Amino acid sequence: MFKLQWLVATLACLTFCIGDNVSYDSNAIIINGERRIIFSGSIHYPRSTEAMWPDLIQKAKDGGLDAIETYIFWDRHEPQRRKYDFSGRLDFIKFFQLIQDAGLYVVMRIGPYVCAE
Repeated sequence: MFKLQWLVATLACLTFCIGDNVSYDSNAIIINGERRIIFSGSIHYPRSTEAMWPDLIQKAKDGGLDAIETYIFWDRHEPQRRKYDFSGRLDFIKFFQLIQDAGLYVVMRIGPYVCAE
């Protein structure tokens, strides 16, 4: 139960502690009062190694992306009921922190369905 509480608290912090004010209207997303078109690309964190993440994120930024889109792979995080794994390449908190440190946004797709695009 503690791990689940930690996960929820961490996600809440990532969502609310970065200080950006995000809203929308019928025309655009508005971030800190500025209308934005967000260009995103997908990096599936468990399909790459932790060592690859910084380079992949930097290449995405260099390519002009504003955000990294990823699924949360719950079948890997909870392989057995109430047995959670957030280690190694499943440490999406570390992955999200690297994205934030690069000045990019995260588009988190919770699932439960994961496409193979």
